Amino acid sequence: MADSDFVNATEEGEIPTFGSSDKAKATDFANYFCSYAQLYHQKQMLADHNRMAAYHAAIMGNSEVFKDKVVMDVGTGSGILAAWAAQAGAKRVYAIEYTDMAKHARSVMEANGLSDIVTVIQGAVEDVELPIKEDGLTTEDDESSENQVVDIIISEWMGYFLLRESMLDSLIRARDKFLKPKTGLMLPSHATMYIAPINDEEERQISNQDYNAAMGEWAQFAETTKSTYGVDMNILTKDYEREQKEYFLLSSRWAELPANSVMAEPAPVKYLDMATCTLEDSKGIMSGDEGSTFSFEISSKDAPAQTISGFAGWFDTDFKSRTDEVGANAPKIPNPAYLTTGPEAGYTHWGQQVFHTLSSIPLIHGETTSIDGSLEMTRSKDNARLYNCRIRYNASRRKDSEAKDGKILMKGPVVEHVYQIP
Repeated sequence: MADSDFVNATEEGEIPTFGSSDKAKATDFANYFCSYAQLYHQKQMLADHNRMAAYHAAIMGNSEVFKDKVVMDVGTGSGILAAWAAQAGAKRVYAIEYTDMAKHARSVMEANGLSDIVTVIQGAVEDVELPIKEDGLTTEDDESSENQVVDIIISEWMGYFLLRESMLDSLIRARDKFLKPKTGLMLPSHATMYIAPINDEEERQISNQDYNAAMGEWAQFAETTKSTYGVDMNILTKDYEREQKEYFLLSSRWAELPANSVMAEPAPVKYLDMATCTLEDSKGIMSGDEGSTFSFEISSKDAPAQTISGFAGWFDTDFKSRTDEVGANAPKIPNPAYLTTGPEAGYTHWGQQVFHTLSSIPLIHGETTSIDGSLEMTRSKDNARLYNCRIRYNASRRKDSEAKDGKILMKGPVVEHVYQIP
C-alpha cells in the first residue's frame, strides 16, 4: 500500500449515512449487511459464551436499572439483547435492525411472549422514527430534543480490533438523537483498545513461506509465458509482488492466541467513553492521539519465549456507571460487567488481530529489549468499514542489570509497515 493511500484514507473513506444516495446504500448493504441477515452468522455470535455472559450479566444483573425504562437495542440481530431487556423489566424496548433479520427477531419476541414490550423496527437507526406519542414517551426535561426519550441504549457494535465494521458511527448518531443526555446510559459504557508484542513464530514463518511460494510460482509462470508464447510478463512482477506481500505479509490475521504468547504488559492505545465519544473518534487512531505511542520492556529471563514475532491487538468493554460530568446524576450500575477479547479470555468470535513483522526480533540472553513505537489506524479508502494500521517501531538492547536509561548496546532503525485489517 502506498503511503499516500494511508494518509488519505480518512478523508476519502467516510461511512455513507442513510440520507445518502441509493447507490451508496446499495454498496454499503452489499459490502456489510448481507452477512448479518444470515442465521448462520447470528449463531456464531450467540455461541460466543464470553460475549453472551457479559451482556447477560450487564442486563439481567442490573434489573433494577432496567425496570420501567425505555430501551433501544441498536443492531438487534435475532433480538436476544432486546429480549433480556424486556425480561429485566423494561417497559418499552425498541429493537432496531437494518436487515431482514428483523423478521426473525419479531418471531423470537412472539415465541417468548415479549411482543407487547419489544417493538422490532426494520431500518437504519439514522432514519427510524419512534412512536413517541403513541407510546406516551416523555423527554428528560424541557431542554431535551423531542426524540430524546430513551433511557438505555444497548448494542453489540464492536468489530475486530474494536473499530472494524464501523458500526460505532451509527451508535453515536443513535445516542445523540434518542438518548436522554443527562440520565441516559450506554451499555457497554466504555471501551479500550490494546496492543502487545507477541510470540507467534510458527504462523509468521508459514506466512513467509506462502509468500515465497507465490513468488516462485510467478517466476515460473513468467518464464513459461515468455518461452512458450513469446510474451514477456516480467513487467508485471513488481505489481504482483506488491499484491502478494499485502496479502500474505501485510494483512492482519485473526488468531486465538494462547495467553503465554503475550510478551509484555499490553499497552492501551485508545479509550472510548460511550457517553461522550464523537464521530471523529470513530475514524480511528491518528498520529499524536493520546495512547497512539507505546513502549515495551522485555527481559530475556522473564519472557515466555525468546522471539518476538509481531504485535497483536484486541479490546475490552465495560458495563458500568457513567463517568462524565454531564451524567453525574444518571442511574448507577450496581453490578458492573466486563468483557475482554484478550488472549487470557479464551475463545471469543472477535479473537485477536495479529500483525506479524517481516522479520522476527530475537531476545538475547542477559539483555533487555526495548520496543518503542506508534500505531495509527484509519479507514480504508476503498471500503470505509475496513481499516488500515500503520505500525512504526524500533528495538534497542541493554544489559539486564542496566536501568532503562542505561547504556544501549544496540539500537535498530525505525521499521514501518502498513497493514490491512481485512
